[in-house]
Amino acid sequence: MSDTTIPSDVMGERTSGPVSPPSRVLAQLYRLTRRAVFVRMQSLRQGSVIVVDGCERHTFGQLTPACPLQATITIRNPHTYADIALGGTIGVADAYRRGFWSCDDLTTLVRIFVLNRELLDGVEGGLAILTRPLLKAMHWLNRNTKTGSRKNIAAHYDLGNEFFRLVLDETMMYSCAYFERPDATLADASRAKNDRICRKLQLSASDHLLEIGTGWGGFAIHAASQYRCRVTTTTISRQQFDLAVQRVDAAGLRDRVTVIQTDYRDLPQLKHRFDKLVSIEMIEAVGHHYFEAYFEVCNRMLKSDGLMLLQGITIDEQLYERAKRSVDFIKHFMFPGSCIPSVSALIAASAKSGGFNLVQLEDIGAHYVPTLQAWRKNAAQALLPITALGYPSDFLRLWEFYLSYCEGGFTERSISNVHLLLAKSGWRGAPVAC
Repeated sequence: MSDTTIPSDVMGERTSGPVSPPSRVLAQLYRLTRRAVFVRMQSLRQGSVIVVDGCERHTFGQLTPACPLQATITIRNPHTYADIALGGTIGVADAYRRGFWSCDDLTTLVRIFVLNRELLDGVEGGLAILTRPLLKAMHWLNRNTKTGSRKNIAAHYDLGNEFFRLVLDETMMYSCAYFERPDATLADASRAKNDRICRKLQLSASDHLLEIGTGWGGFAIHAASQYRCRVTTTTISRQQFDLAVQRVDAAGLRDRVTVIQTDYRDLPQLKHRFDKLVSIEMIEAVGHHYFEAYFEVCNRMLKSDGLMLLQGITIDEQLYERAKRSVDFIKHFMFPGSCIPSVSALIAASAKSGGFNLVQLEDIGAHYVPTLQAWRKNAAQALLPITALGYPSDFLRLWEFYLSYCEGGFTERSISNVHLLLAKSGWRGAPVAC
């Protein structure tokens, strides 16, 4: 067993003992949905998936030199098939959360499904179409108005500071790190990423930097301590705000770092213009309806010669239009109201603000794979203290699925991570080669 896998006995999966016999109606439902799922699985072309259901073993796809990926799924409750057939990928995640199925390698399973895009689309079709209007209605209710944004942010980032302390590294950065060496620790890579951003922004002691999306203060502390600049940083998460203030005070940086709780749309009320602006993996929480408004605020907050560095998760250009209109596992369970943009969507929205020019673009998505692996390893190794904090087994399984789901997507490049360096029209410098 990998040290990044949560043991099934601790997680409370049904590893032994019979499942209660279903009623006649349920038994028929399970047979029908099982057949539907297996018919879909027959279209698997790249990689191999083995499904173990009781005494039966079914193999779909095949191993090839071009795609030697294989994963084994063990069905622990026949309701899995109904969840998948009726719920699509959301049903897949929900069934895993409830311990209805397990897998010897979740990340590899996700990679196989990403490579078999037609199969993945098929899972979202069929009977799952019946639940789509309800999911879209629920997502619409999570739209990012000012009130909605606070609720959506709290749903993920206010899960508990102690939980995030155990999963993240000592910098408390919850974003793609940058591994300069194969043997770098996660904390090393987080600091390297922070420093890379500071160098791109060409920060100096005379700068006043605005950060939109404080997290737990990791970047603000790095910028103020290493580059001696002033930092004003904002978050709408109550728990992040409280811990960020504590960490700034502990670092002795209260004179240079100001943490505020202000929605980005209200920042113009500060009546202040900044030299530089940074926003690290906050754009995903904005929502595509608000991308242009977001960049308009960023434009207003910067001086005429200002620089902005945006780090964001991005989705494959060909997948963006469909993805922004659909509701997947991430939007439903992990980040309500979210939308992963494409690079072109970000560039277009920033250009429409009337004040930004793109001067540098770097894709660092490959570094998210070891970042996610480290978080998953931390979570698995901290299973007992996390459980002692009161988090239930279904929560832990959901997070295991979430981290593996993301790792598979980044490995196969259906999603990535970029640094966009944007300049106001009055900037006359040149981008720094990192």
